[in-house]
Amino acid sequence: MLKIDIVSLFPKMFEGPFSDSLMARAQKKKLVSIKIHDLRQFGLGFRKTIDDRPYGGGVGMIMMVEPIEKAIKKLKYKFLSILRKYEKTKVILLTPRGKLFTQAKAMELSKLDHLILISGRYEGFDERIHEHLVDEELSIGDYVMMGGELPAMVVTETVVRLVPHVIEKEDATKYESFSNPNELEAPQYTRPEKYKGWEVPKVLLSGDPVKISAWKRDESLRVTKKNRPDLIKE
Repeated sequence: MLKIDIVSLFPKMFEGPFSDSLMARAQKKKLVSIKIHDLRQFGLGFRKTIDDRPYGGGVGMIMMVEPIEKAIKKLKYKFLSILRKYEKTKVILLTPRGKLFTQAKAMELSKLDHLILISGRYEGFDERIHEHLVDEELSIGDYVMMGGELPAMVVTETVVRLVPHVIEKEDATKYESFSNPNELEAPQYTRPEKYKGWEVPKVLLSGDPVKISAWKRDESLRVTKKNRPDLIKE
């Protein structure tokens, strides 16, 4: 079972996305365990402080190193007490500075025993968190959000759907966009065959698997060149 721990200042944001559909079923079947932890419980002093002003000046507040370290240590120790070892555990920081999150990375993470995701807020993290406390930094795109909660949800759902038996028809994850990292999925159609003069390509109605496979290959390349030419260049 893949265990996912998410640390956030706003744990209630995760209630809806993880309590319905396949995400809820995966947890009910005990294929995955997803737990949300309030960073404030690891805060310092009476006020449970988790941020402070940056040295050298600057706009906004920076998330402090000590509360993050306390959270990671507690979650790692809890996991250690269950498995008796730190096998296949990874701590990931969600930050715009991170490497771009991809389907290939999601597949890699789906094979872990334990995943700890750290969601940030405000103007970012104390650099010592980047340097000493996490195994990897990930970004879901070249833009900046208000916090790491939505990126944590994106990473979690993308990873969970790749865990064996979460999706009953496992071939569904083998023939989709980015299953080949440089291609998008070919177009798909369903009934009716004709709608407002828009027709399903005749090859898909032919019943000829060789022709259909060739058509899907050509269409996959066409769609990729149209929508993501950067993938073709790579």
